[in-house]
Amino acid sequence: MQIDIIGTESLGVRGLCCVVTTAEKKILIDPGIALGFIRNGQAPHPAQVAVGEAIRERIIQTWALATDIVFSHFHGDHVPLADANPYQLDVGRVLNLNPGVRIWAKSSEYLSAKENKRSAALKKRLDAQWQDGGSGGHQLHFSDPVPHGERTDRNEKVMMTRIEDDTVFVHASDIQLLDDDTVDLVLEWQPDILLADGPPLYLEQLTSRQRDRAWQNAVRLARSVDMLILDHHLMRNREGLQWLNRLFAVSGRRVLCAADFMGLPRRLLEAERKTLYAQMPVPLRWHQDYAKKKATTTDFQFFV
Repeated sequence: MQIDIIGTESLGVRGLCCVVTTAEKKILIDPGIALGFIRNGQAPHPAQVAVGEAIRERIIQTWALATDIVFSHFHGDHVPLADANPYQLDVGRVLNLNPGVRIWAKSSEYLSAKENKRSAALKKRLDAQWQDGGSGGHQLHFSDPVPHGERTDRNEKVMMTRIEDDTVFVHASDIQLLDDDTVDLVLEWQPDILLADGPPLYLEQLTSRQRDRAWQNAVRLARSVDMLILDHHLMRNREGLQWLNRLFAVSGRRVLCAADFMGLPRRLLEAERKTLYAQMPVPLRWHQDYAKKKATTTDFQFFV
């Protein structure tokens, strides 16, 4: 089994996209991207936009080769969109690239109103074999939808993926380690390698109780899994790196972010947005011009 993480926060963008290659399949999971349209009053710095362009192209190339594509849920950093903003993946970029590819997603009964709308728009435009994630297949298994973060009546649901070959790999998108039952299920699956979403430490409304729960669940996972890769919400500020380092020290196990796993520099570009603007000034109206295809990232490709 080969695991390549394509796009997530420690690699410079929002998302949790990866591709898993086995002897029989090439499985693309969560082929979406976002940059945080506004963060602390600032749009993405063009240097981050340049990284996003490169990652978006890799997602498109991988889409064309995939035997299976998995949507854990229909948020804009996890799927292509019919109404994408300039920093996301427009569904038009993948039309007719892989006719008849299998796309696995949550059953419609678990979709929110917004997800239903996005799902319908994608089904209308994509030539694919849409599969109910509840059915699964050879090597490929899915959870019943679990909470997107903490378990509440309002929270949406996400679908986790288990791939078994010579290694057991689990992709647990947007769980944020905030629901004990979800972590119990991950442990029951006995992954060798787990790629999961960590807690959103950058949010001021995250309570001390939620932080403690996420920490305890992270320790449980780190002590039970051969390799734990935590990223996505966790890496939207630099506190996430400190949190990860502390988890490694406490558990004494292999605890990584996606950039570490891929052997690449840690690029927390959203967390560093303010610094990027200070160090690399941006021309007036650059973002408006970029949206109209009148500006490019040519002068900002420092991290590509």
